[in-house]
Amino acid sequence: MSEVRSNSPSEGTADLFSLTQIRHLMRVEFGRAQRYGYPVTCLMIEVDRLGYLRDLYGYEMKENVLEDVIELLQAQTRSCDFLGRQMDDRLMAVLPHTPADGGTIAAERLLTAARSLSFEGDGRDLHITLSVGQAHYENDNTLFFDELVDAAEAALNQASGAGGDRLVARHIGLVDG
Repeated sequence: MSEVRSNSPSEGTADLFSLTQIRHLMRVEFGRAQRYGYPVTCLMIEVDRLGYLRDLYGYEMKENVLEDVIELLQAQTRSCDFLGRQMDDRLMAVLPHTPADGGTIAAERLLTAARSLSFEGDGRDLHITLSVGQAHYENDNTLFFDELVDAAEAALNQASGAGGDRLVARHIGLVDG
């Protein structure tokens, strides 16, 4: 079941917002969340060992894998969520009105669905996995948008560094000074 997204980006790959666009949207959404007191979850996503797949099977295989993961991400998120491409073939999902537990459910669904993706390379079936880093804004737990993105990126690096095929959630909070 595919929905038409109300937020149609003007540039980017496969209906994703560009790096600049998604960062701007995240900043705007974070400001709204602070003003109106609702939660926002940020997911950073990458395909495990994507560079290795590219080296073995070529650039076209890498792009096919990314396109399928993007379609999967679009199918697993709501039309009000913002999806964008980051540097190094990473993806970002901004989930407004989504507390930490809702972000965890969304990320786990994505991980499970990705395991069912299959590709063919040199006559072999290839399966992929994802690494997901999660951070959230809720109840004034952080003051700045960049802290939220940095926490999600650090969580993604931890998930990837631990072998991939997992979610790592980072909980950030205000430091009493």
